[in-house]
Amino acid sequence: MSRVALVTGGTRGIGAAISMALKEAGYTVAAVYAGNDEAAREFSHVTGIHTYKWSVADYDECEEGIRRVEGELGPIDVLVNNAGITRDAPFHKMSRTQWKEVIDTNLSGVFNMTHPVWPGMRERKFGRIINISSINGQKGQFGQVNYSAAKAGDLGFTKALAQEGARFGVTVNAICPGYIATEMVMAVPEKVRESIIATIPVGRLGEAEEIARCVLFLASDQAGFITGSTLSANGGQYLA
Repeated sequence: MSRVALVTGGTRGIGAAISMALKEAGYTVAAVYAGNDEAAREFSHVTGIHTYKWSVADYDECEEGIRRVEGELGPIDVLVNNAGITRDAPFHKMSRTQWKEVIDTNLSGVFNMTHPVWPGMRERKFGRIINISSINGQKGQFGQVNYSAAKAGDLGFTKALAQEGARFGVTVNAICPGYIATEMVMAVPEKVRESIIATIPVGRLGEAEEIARCVLFLASDQAGFITGSTLSANGGQYLA
């Protein structure tokens, strides 16, 4: 029986690449999304991957959704906390709503998803928690105090929880992507993209599939001695 992997924000962008890579590697995959029903239906139709809709910002929805996934697919062995949003603004113009929405999704969402699956992973003596943070959680970014704070918090979450899971065979790691050629990045003006690429030593944007390959390794049995680690995949743009 194949292992079950759940990917939040799993139907678009980096999340979609992760979901598809896990399925190709033999996992039974559940891809969670928050709002775009049409994109999720198309993704499921094309890939055959199970999709589920709930907000990672709501603990009760996460608990109920995870219970549904485990009832239909089996216990969750691999959790990829990929869901994230941006509400960018310079700090002096940032509203409490912009702050709260980003923290609720990007930081509290990691707690909301991990907390319900943690007891089962401990009991089964196996689990993989992989948190998708960001280069901007490592170095900060103008106009992203909320996002950078949340993504930095994900790294602290990773390091602390890894210490609790290690003796139970549960690893907790983080990946910090740099600028990846997703729809969102490719939609910015070409001159802006060029200015971003100019700061990346390898001279290009990353591909979503490159992040997916990082996830595949951390999810594997071969990565059992790696926990509490942060894997930077940013083309040399920031060296931590």
